[in-house]
Amino acid sequence: MRDHEEAILKSLVAVAWADGRMEGEEKEVLEALISAFELGSEDAQSVRDFAASPKSLSDIPVDKLEEPDRRLLLQHAVILSYIDGTQSDREKVMLDELVTKLAIPRSEADGLLEAADQRAKRLLDLL
Repeated sequence: MRDHEEAILKSLVAVAWADGRMEGEEKEVLEALISAFELGSEDAQSVRDFAASPKSLSDIPVDKLEEPDRRLLLQHAVILSYIDGTQSDREKVMLDELVTKLAIPRSEADGLLEAADQRAKRLLDLL
């Protein structure tokens, strides 16, 4: 697994834990991401082990993320925050903190957040 792939997966695990739990749909998304990244069994198990206990934004390896990866991560984080059907207040706060942690200018982040929010809501309508 390449450094930026590991950083994105670990970051999304931290996002999944934002509401204090990682269950059902969130675990399914993790498995889908493991599959999408075509991880070998050792790397896949490493990600699962990382996800087994609560994580926070301090666990995000920002130094391994380049600028485009940071923006992609923010958009995926918004979608993941809706995976259980709703976006909690804790998840909204976490997304704001994530913008700061990723050092994305607020003016740019607002557009990314809005576009991802709309995309997530459209995806919910398909379920």
